[in-house]
Formats: sequence, C-alpha cells, structure tokens
Amino acid sequence: MRVPRIALAVAVSVMLVLAACQTGPGGSVELTTVRLQLQWFPQAQFAGYYAAQELGYYEAEGLDVEIVPGSAEIAPQVVGSAADGPEFTLAWVPKVLQARESDAGSDLVNIAQVFQRAGTLSVSWKDSGITSPADFAGKKVGAWGFGNELEVIASARKEGLEPGADFTQVTQGFSMAELLAAYDGCAEADTDCVDVAEAMIYNEYAQLLETKNPDTGELYTEDDINVIDYNEVGTAMLQDAVWARAAWLAEGDNEDVATRFLRASFKGWIYCRDNAAACEQFVVDNGSTLGAGHQKWMMNEINALIWPSPDGIGILSADAWAQTVDTALEADIIAAEPPDEAFRTDLAEAALDGLEDATGDDFEKAEVEVTEGGE
Repeated sequence: MRVPRIALAVAVSVMLVLAACQTGPGGSVELTTVRLQLQWFPQAQFAGYYAAQELGYYEAEGLDVEIVPGSAEIAPQVVGSAADGPEFTLAWVPKVLQARESDAGSDLVNIAQVFQRAGTLSVSWKDSGITSPADFAGKKVGAWGFGNELEVIASARKEGLEPGADFTQVTQGFSMAELLAAYDGCAEADTDCVDVAEAMIYNEYAQLLETKNPDTGELYTEDDINVIDYNEVGTAMLQDAVWARAAWLAEGDNEDVATRFLRASFKGWIYCRDNAAACEQFVVDNGSTLGAGHQKWMMNEINALIWPSPDGIGILSADAWAQTVDTALEADIIAAEPPDEAFRTDLAEAALDGLEDATGDDFEKAEVEVTEGGE
C-alpha cells in the first residue's frame, strides 16, 4: 500500500520529536496531556483541531490532547475559567469579557484569535421588511442564550431599541424551527415563531436553505430570505478564539506547552484549508452526525472565517479587538474596557515561526451545492 506524502511527513516528524522527548519506565514516551474544551458538538467548526489530532501534529509536539465536546448546556467561558478546568478553551470574545467581569473573576486570556471574522447573521423572510437591526422594532426577535445572543442585542441597542420595551426577545432554539413556523406570518400571541432569527452562516443558515418551501416543493433560496450580516453592520464581535487561564500559563513550562499546542492547531487549520474533504471526514470519524452536504457547506464557510489571516493564523487584529470592545461597551455587555492582559499575541507569534503559508492570502471560498436536509 502506498503511504500518502502527508502521512509519511507526519510520521517522520513524530519520530524526530518523540525521540527528543522524555521517556518513562521501559522507554515509553511521556506526552504532556492537555484538554481542549469545544463550544459545541463535533462538527467542521472544529475541524482544524481534529485534523491536528488525526494527522499526529499534536503528538509531534509532544502533546496528548483530549478534545472535549460541548453541548447546549455547556458555557465554555465558565468551564474554562474553573481552576480544575481544561488547559485550553474555545469561546467567543464578548462571552469571556463578561466572565472576566463576573463575581467569579475569570482569568482567561486570549492566546490565539483563530476566527478573523464573525459568522453571526439574523435572517427573516423576504416579505417581512426586516433588513437591518432598526427594523426589529415591534417584532419578535429570536436570539440564543449562553452569551450567543450578544451581537443581536448589541446591534439593536445601537439603534436605540431595548429588548422587552421596543421588541420581544425570544430565546430561540439552536435551529430554524421558529422562523420556519413563521413562514405564513407570526402573530403576537404565537409562542413558537419569530419574525427574525439568529443563524450562523456555517450552520443554521444552511439549515434554512436545505429545507423545502411547502408552496413550491423546491428548496428555499437566498431570494426568499433577508440577511443581516453583522460584519457589514459594524457590530460584529470576535468569535472562536483559543483561551487559557493566566494562572496556568504562569506555571512551569506551560507557556511552551501552549505554544506547541497552537503550532499543531495552526497546522491542522492550514491542512483543512487545503484539504477540506479530508477534514470533513475527520469530524465524522469523531462523532459528527451532520449530513455530508451540510458538513461540506460548514467546512467551506468556516475556512472563509479564518482565511485569509493577514498577519498569520491566530494573530489578533487590533482593529477587530477594538470594535468588539467598543460594541460591547456601547451595548452595556461589559462595564469597562478589559485590561491589557485579557489577550496576548506572543505565544501565537512564536507558534507561527517556521510555518509556511500561514496567511492564506490566495484563499477563495468555493461554491457549495445545497442539498435537501444537508444529506
């Protein structure tokens, strides 16, 4: 059987690094064990980390990484802040900034900003007339909990609209069910519908397009939907970042451990940019139950949130950080500007040393065919 070049290169790299690692009884190699807490169940949103695990990139860096799935009940910014919590946590920036101001006083530090752009949308039916947050007035506005609703609420407040007073905020499920229920109109008394729903461009938006219009028997199209993209509105806030506790980073050689973890993870994301189909399979192999069509859509959109990374993958944009903080302050999501130690770029910069094509300047998002039910 012919061994693929990538597998051979990884194998050689693993052997070289492990040969230099400390050995335990009987000559066994001792890897440093760390945990990575995901925000959600296994899916292409986390493909780069699964790729780093499956291709041996973590092992090549002397790491044994346990990837811990999330769920609807898990708030990563809370789990990651615990003294006995995971060494690394994926979470959206405004959620963590809130946690740092909470009574618990999280010391999570942004050590790598993987997503360069936000994936949050608000979507409504074409005839609703809802094309901007200003149109939320008098409407039933769907938004998730657990801190996922912050961009929606911040954008409404920027327009002078307050939930409860100027519009009805509905805690939406993690699907498009409430918007689909409103296809023929959403009466004020209805409890199972919304006029406008929150959606991630890589997940729920695709769910909508993968659904048949009962009037036509054909799939819904972009022509049926109004889309509010918070990147265009100017209230987008930074999302998937890698966080670590300041107290943990200060112990022993943990800064070096973090650098090695980031280097391997960046390699995983670079691989997924160039080998999307393989990475879709990695997440399936690790428990994702999403259909092949939906997974393909998600991988394509996730890559577009990461690439290009002008300063290198994982490097935090000062302008994007400032927009996130300013939006959060104006919307009373946080009370004060976060301290300088809320983020650091030195570990990501060290991890990038020697990596090739870490900016993805030539990346172009592919055209993905929508399939019924995401199959």
